[in-house]
Parts: sequence; structure tokens; C-alpha cells
Amino acid sequence: MTANSKKTTRRAFLSKTGMAAAGLTVGATSMSHASYSRIIGSNDKIRVGFIGVGNRGTQVMHEFINEPDCEVAALCDVYEPYVLRDRSKVDPRYIEMVPRQVPQMGEDFSDRVGRYKDYRKLLEDKSIDAVYIGTPDHWHPLQTIDAIKAGKDVYVEKPLTKSIHEGRAIMRVWEQSSQVVAVGLNRRGSTTYQKLSKEIPEGKIGKVTFAISNHVSNMYPVGIGKMKPERPPKDFDWDMWLGPKAYRPYQYNIAPYMFRWWEEYDNQILNNGVHSLDLIRWLFNEKAPVAITTLGGRYAIDDDRTIPDTMQTIFEFPSGAMATFTQLEASSGSIVSEGFLELRGTNGTLYTGGNNGYKIVPTTKGQFQTWDKLMDAETFEVESAGKGKLIDGSYANPSANLVRNFLDCIKSRKQPLVSLEDGHLSTNMAHLATISLHVQQTLKWDAEKERVTNCDKANEYLSYEYRSPWKL
Repeated sequence: MTANSKKTTRRAFLSKTGMAAAGLTVGATSMSHASYSRIIGSNDKIRVGFIGVGNRGTQVMHEFINEPDCEVAALCDVYEPYVLRDRSKVDPRYIEMVPRQVPQMGEDFSDRVGRYKDYRKLLEDKSIDAVYIGTPDHWHPLQTIDAIKAGKDVYVEKPLTKSIHEGRAIMRVWEQSSQVVAVGLNRRGSTTYQKLSKEIPEGKIGKVTFAISNHVSNMYPVGIGKMKPERPPKDFDWDMWLGPKAYRPYQYNIAPYMFRWWEEYDNQILNNGVHSLDLIRWLFNEKAPVAITTLGGRYAIDDDRTIPDTMQTIFEFPSGAMATFTQLEASSGSIVSEGFLELRGTNGTLYTGGNNGYKIVPTTKGQFQTWDKLMDAETFEVESAGKGKLIDGSYANPSANLVRNFLDCIKSRKQPLVSLEDGHLSTNMAHLATISLHVQQTLKWDAEKERVTNCDKANEYLSYEYRSPWKL
């Protein structure tokens, strides 16, 4: 069953209505009066509910707000000040610890915008056409599945899942639906990488046998610090934040932002690395690696983190190519000479570190070769046309392009730029890198069966048990 065959029809009709502010109680629901049925057309506003409106959720919500055919229908978050959009009510410790990750807020939303703590109540509103999911990673699978079942189109942030089996579970539910599901892997919204995704597999720099990418951020010496369990702020629903994950006491260096350094909820190859891994898989025109090896550990930083401060993964692909991703949080300086991604081909080497350009350096001859050069040098830049857009009509910001594409796909019922399958396959690469580190050996991966073939212990990490009452 192909993805396109599942996506040719819009859910037939939606009940659209004005709604009063729903309040923040878990039992709050929107009331529908004199609703009418419609099919979304080119001139209709698409009503979007936003689940998770903290740091990243606010950034992407503003991309939606900038689109004239989008209407903010509802907000949902476990932290009340984020739902109220009032920074003055944010715990001062959050402002002190992660000031850049606390959104400014203050948007002038009308009383008709629903406000929720429980995302399930938002999904009950039949006037909402689509949802954006910007919650912590361990919530993405369940909320995506519930949204699909509720008949909503979905834009879900990367990474798609916290385990490989969760991704397959989402795929099974989606295949039985007619919903559009897009994943926020931003590189695919870049004009530069869309160009390269066509040219590199066609041999632009020859046969590519090696790629290098990295994430570098020197967090030495204190990292995320050391803290003891405390009571969460009274307006922060810690139990709901944990959701399907095992209960543990609250700590200020876990939520709302530093969970990215706790393996239970995230890690840095999932958070940052998945963008590079998706880009490598895309430019290699590969479905999945066949072998994965990771080394690393906490070598320098003494903090509460449960993930490495130094790590490197090697991926081998069936076509005959390798890629490395290196995470360095105890030093600085990119290991790529220009930018964050290097592709080494037989004819030339490509360097790129931004969404709006790249550089290609011709290779030089080695032993026993008599040729002068196999290609010319090339520098490519996308020129800005002002007002936030590029000369080809797309936005300079890849995230804005993905949002625009998602809204267009809601109307056309076409596949988005980042399909659910692409989100699943690229997220799997990050999971496999983590599993290799856990079991401390090279993994042989069967992408069709989605199983490790050489290590039974590794397959135990493909899923995890949800905390009651949550079920996948």
C-alpha cells in the first residue's frame, strides 16, 4: 500500500464553529453552536491546534501565524503560563536557568482560542482541522496516533519517536487513515538541499563514499548542573509531563528544557543529530544503514546528564558508503573544515553549513593517476529577494517552508516534503546509534524487518513499557 494511495481524499466534512475559551481544567471542552459542514478550499482558513507551546512550539506557531490561511484554534501545554501566554507568570528560576528557551509570549489571541492542559480535550474539538505537536520527544508517538485517530492532520516535531517500535506503530495507524502527517526535519525545507538531493545521487561529485557531520557545543565544566528532586511549580503538571514514562521526582534541570540531556526523554543525537542523519540519508538516496557502530561516554563533564558528552557513530550503507556523526559537548570547533556537513566523492568534496549555499572543491589525483581534474570548483548561494522570501518564491527559513507545504498539503491531500516514513526512517538512525552505545557493539540492521540480526540484547531496546494508564 503506497503512501500516495492513502492520501488522495480529504476527510469528507468538518464541523466548524466559533468556540468560547475552554479554560484550563482537564474537563474543559469547546461548545459547538450552529455548526456547519465544509470541505477545505483554497480560500478557507485552516484551524490549527498547538500541543506544546514552549520554546520550539512557540517558534513554529509563529510560522503558522504568518500564513494568511491559518487560524490558531487552541493551545495546550502542561505549564499554565505557556497556555496563558504570560511570561510574567513564569517561574523566575526558569528565566534564570534557560532564559533563551522561555518564549516571550504576549500574543494577542482572542477569547475564542481554546486553552487546555490535556491534549485529548483539544482533540475532541471537531472544528480543529490540524494539530502541531511540539511536546517533549517521549510524547510525540502517542499524541500523533491520537490525533490521527481523531481525524486531524498532523505536523509533529522531530524526532518522531523515542523508540523504533513507536514509529512503526504510528505508521500502522496512519496507513488506515486519510490524514496528512508531516515531520519537522527542517533541512528538507531548504532550497539548497532540495537541489542537492537531486544532483548528488546523479553523480554531481562522483561516487560518494564518505560523509562527515557533527554537533559541537562545549558545556564544560558544569553542563546542566547537579540538582536534587524538588516540588515542581504549582502551575506545572509534572505527572502529565512524564506521561508514559516511569514516575520520578521533579528536578529543575529536567523540565521544561534540559530533558534533552536525559536518556529517558531524549538525547543529543536525537535532538540535533537527527537533522544531519536525515540529510545524509536523503543525499545518499538510502533507506537505512546496514551496520552501525557507536563509541562514547561521559569523559569530562560532571553533571546530572545520562547521555555522553563525547560520542561518535559510524554508519555503513548498502550502496557502498559510510557516514560519521560526532557529538562533542566537551570541546569546541567543528570537525568539518567548512560548515557542519562534508560529502566526499570521487570527483569532488562538498561542504555545506547553511541552508542557502554550498561549496565544492575538486579532488586531486592520488597514486598512479594521470588526470588533471574530474570536475570544476563550484560555489552556490541562494540570493535573498527581501521580505523573508527567496528569489524562487520559497522562504529563507526552511521551517517556514515546511509549514507552508503542510498547509498546502492539507488542501491538496498530497504527501508533505517530510513524509511520516522519512521521519520514521531517519529517526531510526539516531535510535540505532544510541542502541549500539548501550550494548557496546556493532549492530547489523535488517531495515525490512526492523530488527537487529546479530545481537538479541539490542532488540530489547526497540521498545519500552508505557506507564499506566497510557497505552500505545
